[in-house]
Amino acid sequence: MRMKLFGLMAAMLLVAGCTENADNGDTTQGGGEVAPTPVADTPVALDPQEDLVVNVGDRIFFDFDKSNLRPDAIDQLNRQADWLKMNGGITVAIEGHCDERGTREYNLALGDRRASSASQYLRSMGVDGGRIETISYGKERPAVLGSNEEAWAQNRRAVMVVKSGSLS
Repeated sequence: MRMKLFGLMAAMLLVAGCTENADNGDTTQGGGEVAPTPVADTPVALDPQEDLVVNVGDRIFFDFDKSNLRPDAIDQLNRQADWLKMNGGITVAIEGHCDERGTREYNLALGDRRASSASQYLRSMGVDGGRIETISYGKERPAVLGSNEEAWAQNRRAVMVVKSGSLS
């Protein structure tokens, strides 16, 4: 009961503090509405990882037990290569992932082959190999939980993660 009373009093004080008059520089309008604050026309800068995810896409997918690049993966890697070339100061890691089937050791090796396939393709498209590192997580970091084809398909992937640098 005490907490409810205290909360009610705090809310009343908060509301009372919002009703200063316009002569004191307050932005409230008649009826207690707050006038919109002008916003500068400057765009909000995304951090490099957000920009990659939103404007390019950060992942490619693989078929079961495969590390070769599918046509949709090549299209995605072409977009990633263009993005990396436009942002020359950025370094990335390519993470290789697998679905839950198979042993831990097998999936770590398969994840490594997947990350390497993506890295080799990016290098073939003119991205400096010194800007790309690879790592395999095997089946240890699933994107989707579940023991069905839909979940497995989302977990057979390589993900590009920005390690350092800024957008050009």
